[in-house]
Amino acid sequence: MEPMYRSTRSEGKTVTASQAILKGLAEDGGLFVPTSIPSLDKSFADIAKLNYQETAYEVMKKFFTDFTEEELKNCITKAYDDKFDTKEIAPLVEKDGTYYLELFHGATIAFKDMALSILPHLLTTSAKKNHITNEIVILTATSGDTGKAALAGFADVEGTSIIVFYPKNGVSRIQERQMVTQKGKNTKVVGITGNFDDAQSGVKAMFNNKELAKTMAEKGYQFSSANSINIGRLVPQVVYYVYSYTRLLGQGVVKEGEPVNFVVPTGNFGNILAAYYAKNMGVPVGKLICASNENKVLFDFFETGVYDKNRDFILTTSPSMDILISSNLERLIFKIAGENAKATADMMNSLATDGKYEVTDEMKAQLKDFVGGWASEEECAAEIKRVYDKTGYVMDTHTAVASAVYHAYKEKTGDTAKTIIASTASPYKFGTSVMSAIDEKYKGMDDFALIDELEKVSGTKVPKAVEEIRSAPVLHDTVCETEDMQKTVEGILGL
Repeated sequence: MEPMYRSTRSEGKTVTASQAILKGLAEDGGLFVPTSIPSLDKSFADIAKLNYQETAYEVMKKFFTDFTEEELKNCITKAYDDKFDTKEIAPLVEKDGTYYLELFHGATIAFKDMALSILPHLLTTSAKKNHITNEIVILTATSGDTGKAALAGFADVEGTSIIVFYPKNGVSRIQERQMVTQKGKNTKVVGITGNFDDAQSGVKAMFNNKELAKTMAEKGYQFSSANSINIGRLVPQVVYYVYSYTRLLGQGVVKEGEPVNFVVPTGNFGNILAAYYAKNMGVPVGKLICASNENKVLFDFFETGVYDKNRDFILTTSPSMDILISSNLERLIFKIAGENAKATADMMNSLATDGKYEVTDEMKAQLKDFVGGWASEEECAAEIKRVYDKTGYVMDTHTAVASAVYHAYKEKTGDTAKTIIASTASPYKFGTSVMSAIDEKYKGMDDFALIDELEKVSGTKVPKAVEEIRSAPVLHDTVCETEDMQKTVEGILGL
């Protein structure tokens, strides 16, 4: 049966894929989920012969069932073009017996490009399909990478505008420079004085504000989201798990049906949820290893069955994972609750009011696909140095968290299954942390001087995305208090 989309928090009403993409968040505050996870039409051996764009079509057509073949192929062709610096789009690199899935070859050198390159095309196609005449306002919170990728994707896209909120002191200097130098008549970037969770909560509150929606509609606007709460963000991420598995199969590294492990550095839970969806589509997955940094709320959840955000928020060198409210976990909770919307809504209400919830033993038993792990700041830095010293390969801080967690897991369990680590960002995004880990002599050097040193030690060219921001002027300098986020949006839109 072809999937429709329903909310995680209420029964009954379903919408089409294009309607779910347009809305971003369900009216009851829930997240849209497919009514069923579809299976692939082709065998993995056949998909192994396809390129990235063709693989993307095979996956996405099963989820986005109200798009015509022409519409979907057009979106895919526009998204996965020469913005990516490699024809493979997402190459697999083998180092030290482990496969690193490089998801950072797009325009903003982070994995968010994989989904945010296509989202504007999915969204504008969805608007046409549903006869929407309002301007679509993309409202997004970012912990560092979503913001720039969304800004780059939506800049000057007709019929849209985009407002990005980020924690003013909670992203790397390169990440901030990428955002505040963004061109585009329809782009706005706002720093907030709080952390990412504050930004995300503020954005969700605006989505759920019926009065604001009414005022916006009167002025010809409506909100949509570029965060992974939008199903149009999540489904394109399923593609690279199917793609990477079939590359190993095509190379003869694994046999048909042989399971692989995926290790994913995780904050908001979207990227690893996409791997879980790939498993549900039929990809032979052994373990989904959820790697956290010192903000290890997800690790504790997988260990205990209790999700508890009541703890100190720690700023780390892997800022895209500095998150205590993992929004996408709600989709998994809904699944393991037997698709019980009331039970899911109750747990999310408990999270909103008490900062925590607990799953039942029956639900916890359904989490056997997942293994939680976490790495300290010291372990993350040590892993960057270890892999560099051994292989000459330079990884960013988020990938290092995943790599450290994986090697600890392997040592503890003796699991020798072939393993793919999601390498989610270029080391050039986090040059200061990466170079300091490789050698202490780099500590205290200017960020851009370190970029040049990184080019020498890695043997890879400085990405265009970094070169562009060296001398680019700052175009966005607005900063607001967390409680003033809505007032700021109203000011930007002239409400």
